[in-house]
Amino acid sequence: MSDLKVEARGETELVISRTFDAPVEMVFDAHTKPELVRQWLLGPDGWTMPICEIDLRVGGKYRYVWKKAKTGDEMGMGGEFLEVDSPNKYVATEKFDQSWYPGGAVATTTFEDRSGKTAFRNVMKYDSYEAREAVLASPMEDGLSAGYDRLEALLASSANAAANR
Repeated sequence: MSDLKVEARGETELVISRTFDAPVEMVFDAHTKPELVRQWLLGPDGWTMPICEIDLRVGGKYRYVWKKAKTGDEMGMGGEFLEVDSPNKYVATEKFDQSWYPGGAVATTTFEDRSGKTAFRNVMKYDSYEAREAVLASPMEDGLSAGYDRLEALLASSANAAANR
Protein backbone atom coordinates (compact mmCIF):
# COMPACT_ATOMS: atom_id res chain seq x y z
CA MET A 1 0.00 0.00 0.00
CA SER A 2 1.53 3.23 -1.13
CA ASP A 3 1.32 6.45 0.83
CA LEU A 4 2.79 8.41 -2.08
CA LYS A 5 1.80 12.07 -2.11
CA VAL A 6 2.42 14.47 -5.01
CA GLU A 7 1.45 18.04 -4.19
CA ALA A 8 1.86 21.34 -6.02
CA ARG A 9 3.45 24.08 -3.92
CA GLY A 10 3.76 27.71 -4.96
CA GLU A 11 4.13 28.45 -8.67
CA THR A 12 6.94 26.07 -9.66
CA GLU A 13 7.31 23.29 -7.10
CA LEU A 14 6.11 19.73 -6.68
CA VAL A 15 6.53 17.98 -3.35
CA ILE A 16 6.77 14.20 -3.62
CA SER A 17 6.71 12.26 -0.37
CA ARG A 18 6.40 8.72 0.89
CA THR A 19 7.36 6.70 3.96
CA PHE A 20 9.43 3.55 3.53
CA ASP A 21 9.60 0.76 6.10
CA ALA A 22 13.41 0.69 6.13
CA PRO A 23 16.28 2.59 7.75
CA VAL A 24 17.49 5.88 6.25
CA GLU A 25 20.81 4.40 5.10
CA MET A 26 19.08 1.67 3.08
CA VAL A 27 16.68 4.10 1.39
CA PHE A 28 19.50 6.58 0.63
CA ASP A 29 21.63 3.78 -0.86
CA ALA A 30 18.68 2.61 -2.97
CA HIS A 31 18.52 6.13 -4.47
CA THR A 32 22.27 6.58 -5.02
CA LYS A 33 23.84 3.20 -5.89
CA PRO A 34 23.40 2.24 -9.57
CA GLU A 35 23.09 -1.50 -8.88
CA LEU A 36 20.06 -0.73 -6.67
CA VAL A 37 18.53 2.18 -8.63
CA ARG A 38 18.27 0.12 -11.83
CA GLN A 39 16.17 -2.48 -9.95
CA TRP A 40 13.34 -0.14 -9.00
CA LEU A 41 13.43 3.24 -10.80
CA LEU A 42 11.64 1.86 -13.85
CA GLY A 43 8.17 3.39 -13.87
CA PRO A 44 5.43 1.19 -15.34
CA ASP A 45 6.07 -2.48 -16.12
CA GLY A 46 7.89 -3.20 -19.37
CA TRP A 47 10.75 -0.72 -18.93
CA THR A 48 14.41 -1.45 -18.15
CA MET A 49 17.33 0.84 -17.28
CA PRO A 50 20.32 -0.16 -19.43
CA ILE A 51 22.28 2.96 -18.39
CA CYS A 52 22.51 4.06 -14.76
CA GLU A 53 25.57 6.11 -13.85
CA ILE A 54 25.92 8.00 -10.57
CA ASP A 55 28.96 9.98 -9.42
CA LEU A 56 27.68 10.95 -5.96
CA ARG A 57 29.71 14.04 -5.07
CA VAL A 58 29.27 17.79 -5.44
CA GLY A 59 29.88 18.48 -9.13
CA GLY A 60 29.41 14.79 -9.96
CA LYS A 61 27.00 13.81 -12.72
CA TYR A 62 24.33 11.17 -13.04
CA ARG A 63 22.74 9.67 -16.14
CA TYR A 64 19.73 7.38 -16.57
CA VAL A 65 18.43 5.84 -19.80
CA TRP A 66 15.25 3.77 -19.77
CA LYS A 67 14.18 1.43 -22.55
CA LYS A 68 10.73 0.03 -23.27
CA ALA A 69 11.15 -3.62 -24.17
CA LYS A 70 8.16 -3.90 -26.56
CA THR A 71 8.90 -0.85 -28.69
CA GLY A 72 12.58 -0.12 -28.15
CA ASP A 73 11.65 3.46 -27.19
CA GLU A 74 14.25 5.15 -25.00
CA MET A 75 14.03 8.01 -22.53
CA GLY A 76 17.15 9.58 -21.06
CA MET A 77 17.89 12.19 -18.44
CA GLY A 78 20.66 13.39 -16.22
CA GLY A 79 22.06 16.18 -14.16
CA GLU A 80 24.65 17.30 -11.66
CA PHE A 81 24.83 16.98 -7.89
CA LEU A 82 24.87 20.42 -6.22
CA GLU A 83 24.90 19.16 -2.61
CA VAL A 84 25.49 15.75 -1.00
CA ASP A 85 24.97 15.03 2.71
CA SER A 86 24.91 11.23 2.95
CA PRO A 87 22.55 9.68 4.09
CA ASN A 88 20.31 12.66 4.79
CA LYS A 89 20.04 14.72 1.63
CA TYR A 90 21.17 15.42 -1.89
CA VAL A 91 20.36 18.21 -4.33
CA ALA A 92 20.68 17.69 -8.08
CA THR A 93 19.68 19.27 -11.38
CA GLU A 94 17.41 17.36 -13.78
CA LYS A 95 17.15 17.62 -17.55
CA PHE A 96 15.52 15.14 -19.95
CA ASP A 97 17.07 14.40 -23.35
CA GLN A 98 13.73 14.61 -25.14
CA SER A 99 12.26 17.43 -23.14
CA TRP A 100 8.63 16.67 -22.42
CA TYR A 101 8.43 19.76 -20.26
CA PRO A 102 10.12 23.13 -20.89
CA GLY A 103 13.48 23.69 -19.19
CA GLY A 104 14.81 21.69 -16.31
CA ALA A 105 14.45 21.32 -12.57
CA VAL A 106 16.37 21.14 -9.32
CA ALA A 107 15.48 18.28 -6.96
CA THR A 108 16.10 18.49 -3.22
CA THR A 109 15.77 14.95 -1.85
CA THR A 110 15.73 14.30 1.90
CA PHE A 111 15.65 11.15 4.02
CA GLU A 112 14.48 11.47 7.64
CA ASP A 113 14.52 8.74 10.28
CA ARG A 114 11.15 8.16 11.92
CA SER A 115 11.59 5.32 14.42
CA GLY A 116 13.37 3.03 11.98
CA LYS A 117 11.25 4.04 8.99
CA THR A 118 12.30 6.65 6.45
CA ALA A 119 10.29 9.73 5.54
CA PHE A 120 11.35 10.41 1.95
CA ARG A 121 10.73 13.82 0.42
CA ASN A 122 11.67 15.17 -2.99
CA VAL A 123 10.99 18.85 -3.67
CA MET A 124 11.16 19.48 -7.42
CA LYS A 125 11.63 23.14 -8.39
CA TYR A 126 10.92 23.60 -12.09
CA ASP A 127 12.14 26.46 -14.27
CA SER A 128 8.58 27.68 -14.81
CA TYR A 129 4.91 27.28 -13.90
CA GLU A 130 4.34 25.79 -17.37
CA ALA A 131 6.96 23.10 -16.76
CA ARG A 132 5.45 22.14 -13.40
CA GLU A 133 1.96 21.98 -14.92
CA ALA A 134 3.19 19.79 -17.80
CA VAL A 135 4.65 17.36 -15.25
CA LEU A 136 1.41 17.34 -13.25
CA ALA A 137 -0.58 16.61 -16.43
CA SER A 138 1.70 13.67 -17.32
CA PRO A 139 1.35 10.07 -16.05
CA MET A 140 4.38 10.77 -13.80
CA GLU A 141 2.50 9.93 -10.61
CA ASP A 142 1.59 6.44 -11.90
CA GLY A 143 5.22 5.79 -12.83
CA LEU A 144 6.45 7.03 -9.45
CA SER A 145 3.92 4.89 -7.62
CA ALA A 146 4.99 1.75 -9.53
CA GLY A 147 8.67 2.52 -8.94
CA TYR A 148 8.27 3.23 -5.23
CA ASP A 149 6.19 0.05 -4.74
CA ARG A 150 9.09 -1.82 -6.40
CA LEU A 151 11.53 -0.02 -4.09
CA GLU A 152 9.50 -1.01 -1.00
CA ALA A 153 9.70 -4.67 -2.09
CA LEU A 154 13.46 -4.35 -2.74
CA LEU A 155 14.01 -2.82 0.70
CA ALA A 156 11.97 -5.58 2.36
CA SER A 157 13.92 -8.33 0.58
CA SER A 158 17.23 -6.63 1.48
CA ALA A 159 16.19 -6.33 5.13
CA ASN A 160 15.13 -10.01 5.18
CA ALA A 161 18.43 -11.07 3.61
CA ALA A 162 20.39 -9.04 6.20
CA ALA A 163 18.33 -10.53 9.06
CA ASN A 164 19.04 -14.08 7.84
CA ARG A 165 22.83 -13.63 7.66
